[in-house]
Amino acid sequence: MNNKLAKYLFTRPVTKFKKTVRNDRTLIISVSSTEIMPSQSIVITGNQPQLGNWQPEKSPIMNCIRLQQWKIALDASKLIGSVEYKFCVVDTETRRPILWEDGENRILPAIPDKQFFSIEVEPAIRIKPVNTRIAGTVIPVFSLRTKKSFGIGDFGDLIPCIDWLAMTGQHILQLLPINDTTKDHTWKDSYPYNAISINALNPLYLNLKKLGILRHSGRRALYSMAKKRLNSLPEIDYNKVDFYKWKYFQEIFNQDGKKTLQSIEYSYFYKENQEWLIPYASFSAKRDGKDKNLYLYLQFHLHRQLSQAVYYAHSKRVLIKGDVPVGVSRKGIDVKMDRKLFNTYFNTGAPPDAFSETGQNWGFPTYNWNVMESDGYSWFKKRFINLGKYFDAYRIDHILGFFRIWEIPTRYTLGIFGNFYPAIPYSEKEILATGFPFKKDIHTKIQRLNEDSKLLFVSDQRQSGYYHPAINARQSSIYKTLDEQSKQQFDCLYDEYFYHRNNELWSKKGKEKLQAITMSTDMLPCGEDLGMIPDCVPEIMRELNILSLEIERMSKHSGRLFTDINNLPYLSVCTTSTHDMNTLRLWWKENTALTQQYYNNILGRSGEAPAECTDDICEQIIANHLNSNSMLAILPLQDWLSIDNTVRRINDAEERINIPSNPDNRWRYSMHLSFEELHQATALNEKIRRLVIKSERQIE
Repeated sequence: MNNKLAKYLFTRPVTKFKKTVRNDRTLIISVSSTEIMPSQSIVITGNQPQLGNWQPEKSPIMNCIRLQQWKIALDASKLIGSVEYKFCVVDTETRRPILWEDGENRILPAIPDKQFFSIEVEPAIRIKPVNTRIAGTVIPVFSLRTKKSFGIGDFGDLIPCIDWLAMTGQHILQLLPINDTTKDHTWKDSYPYNAISINALNPLYLNLKKLGILRHSGRRALYSMAKKRLNSLPEIDYNKVDFYKWKYFQEIFNQDGKKTLQSIEYSYFYKENQEWLIPYASFSAKRDGKDKNLYLYLQFHLHRQLSQAVYYAHSKRVLIKGDVPVGVSRKGIDVKMDRKLFNTYFNTGAPPDAFSETGQNWGFPTYNWNVMESDGYSWFKKRFINLGKYFDAYRIDHILGFFRIWEIPTRYTLGIFGNFYPAIPYSEKEILATGFPFKKDIHTKIQRLNEDSKLLFVSDQRQSGYYHPAINARQSSIYKTLDEQSKQQFDCLYDEYFYHRNNELWSKKGKEKLQAITMSTDMLPCGEDLGMIPDCVPEIMRELNILSLEIERMSKHSGRLFTDINNLPYLSVCTTSTHDMNTLRLWWKENTALTQQYYNNILGRSGEAPAECTDDICEQIIANHLNSNSMLAILPLQDWLSIDNTVRRINDAEERINIPSNPDNRWRYSMHLSFEELHQATALNEKIRRLVIKSERQIE
């Protein structure tokens, strides 16, 4: 676990180091520890009465002078003969030994034989790092619900959410992207992965009460009524929330904006962020026909509210994990300001997978990595440094895109018409040399733009006369017309391209980008590495200490229906589902034959699997995930709630957040109960806390 996470998880009261030894013969020993629990301390014990005669419970406790730095002053005049010692981790309250140093006893250097001296020794501690494991919850900000919400979750709602996490022994909260996605003030802006700015935060996540109270009583009453109506809805009415909140923004800005923009606190914020803040405000003002100062005012308050929530989280030993989208909106300020950094003639997407049979087209322009590389990826570094102001860890959305991205020409809609970039395409000569009867007019012609097509190869868009095997070629009708020999020849080309030919290129480029970016901050990097994974990806992620994402129902190993969560790597995030997937209860009903195998072979239950995923089954599944070796077990809130019939949602179909195959998906999932109500769900909370404690994921 990195220093930033340890800083908040293992924080303890520090003491100002004083040389309490009055004798002028002083020995000072200091040591840097690994992750020592807040309820634990380090003692120095050895073969001297002053060192407890090898009895840790009688040995002196060292002073924690700063994070993981321990120090003690000893009276050297009382040390007789050869001094042997070791460090030992003990329970602070009981002095019970917990962990001894490895290796032989330490021996102090010769103590000077003179009346006055002070020497300092700083050895490296020989205690293996503790594989700390913690549990947490993932939920979008917009899905949070409290009695103070305004029809949508906001940064103010993070406070009771953090309280609930602390109450149940959880130590990490994962959010979906929180950047501004405002393009036309409609429900289409609800897509959190289509940011118009990599730095600006989403104004809809402002808590109106914290923003300011309108002095006009009539206007206050109007917004109070709107708030009551919107909060009573089972899901987010994005259009109405946007309408009322932006009306409020304008009114509170007219009332308080001038004073805020003249404050010292705002001045500091402005100076630190003006490089992106000014272009963003101008861009937004032109879009909406408003005063650009309104957007400066809103971003200041967003920064203020989120920073307060993060500070509160750290005080509760709760970490915040962010989400870095793979792309940015082609209509946003980032593309407008630095067009050379993007390939605007292409869209980013994904090849066919478990989420979509025809692939996905996300609509983002791809990155011009050659230009980004020329200045050391400064654009990405600035992006991550800004995220580091708020987050302790982050999820790299579609980390495979840093190795190679699925690139689709803008003239096509479906993802199946794309190809990987960078990649080494085949020349016509190279294809013919294999014996395959290649015919350009037949094998590369797309018959219909938005439907399955008769093609085996996709033309390279940068080099005329070069071709990539079509990702779905073996499912196309033209492949089925080939004779057996031609099929074998094509299969060799296909397998070589997707599994061997580009590995070295992808490995080199992926490592170069990720190393530069992840080294720019001390946040803990986590990768979303689902899909068609090149062999080089796991190796590079391990080398760079990037946590993988592990989902039991999405095995990364060919021939296995389920991931073996009993043997997951420590550097991983274990979860039951993601925002792109069905929740546990919905998944249970997806494929009854598969569920039956899971019920008998994975859960070890006999007989016929029930039609519904009962609360006790959900509890067993969650317990299994918590007991995994993964550093982080972060579960969707919906799955946590599934373990209690009295709390979970009645209609499980309302728990789904996103359907990746649906480009018009409305991101409107909202909690069905408020955090105030969740705080009172004593039986559920105690059950979660017991599960967390039993799996040894709570930090005392």
